[in-house]
Amino acid sequence: SKRMEENKMPTDEQLDMDINSDADIPGNNHLSNPDSANDSEMEKIQAELQDQKDKYLRLFAEFDNYKRRTSRERIELIQTAGKEIITALLEVLDDCDRAEKQMKTIEDINQLKEGNALVFNKLRNTLQQKGLSAMKSLHTEFDVEKHEAITEIEVNAELKGKVVDELEKGYYLNDKLIRFAK
Repeated sequence: SKRMEENKMPTDEQLDMDINSDADIPGNNHLSNPDSANDSEMEKIQAELQDQKDKYLRLFAEFDNYKRRTSRERIELIQTAGKEIITALLEVLDDCDRAEKQMKTIEDINQLKEGNALVFNKLRNTLQQKGLSAMKSLHTEFDVEKHEAITEIEVNAELKGKVVDELEKGYYLNDKLIRFAK
């Protein structure tokens, strides 16, 4: 008879037990019964999230405006970058025009040479004021970073590896190399 009781099916009373009840499990009360404190906390978090989204969008729009403005300013700067140097060279151009007129009528070659030398010096001085400087290459060591070799010439041991002649001067603009010496 003991054996029979062990194999018996559960009774109706045992089956009526509520297996979906979470009330007896610790920490689960808030799942089935949301609290008003939790609602207000959720609203606070959502309001803060919306505030952060607004700040992000404003910052993004501000940055996008900054990029457009700096791009526009850069284009304007590039277009007018040469204006200052051209304005300075207009005086030299005026002197060239006057010298050209004088060449047609002047008979004294020495006066013509002096006038042209003045114009050339004015051109050099104007360019120097704007930051242009000529590179000193003659009789210096050949440097591939600054010089462009045209040909090699046989020389004595004293001048070996040095620049012997200069066909075109090299130039710096504000200490930056803008043209190699040939």
